[in-house]
Amino acid sequence: MNVRELIDILRDQPPDAEVELAVVAPVDDDDEDITVDRYLLEGVLPWEDEGGDGIVIWLVGGEEDDVDSFLDNYDQDDQ
Repeated sequence: MNVRELIDILRDQPPDAEVELAVVAPVDDDDEDITVDRYLLEGVLPWEDEGGDGIVIWLVGGEEDDVDSFLDNYDQDDQ
């Protein structure tokens, strides 16, 4: 999905609605059951992979302490 598509989707949503990040993953590699972990969206970061085709946008969410630690480290790496 590109930024324009995300903006178009969000434009149709109530402006005061919460935004969450839902991570869908298998419960077990040998099983068809899945789990969904839900997190509030805590940040939006540009990211550029080495050798990639340009910038991608990360929507960041997770446990508050983990996100804070990640964002602190990201800011340090960015300087």
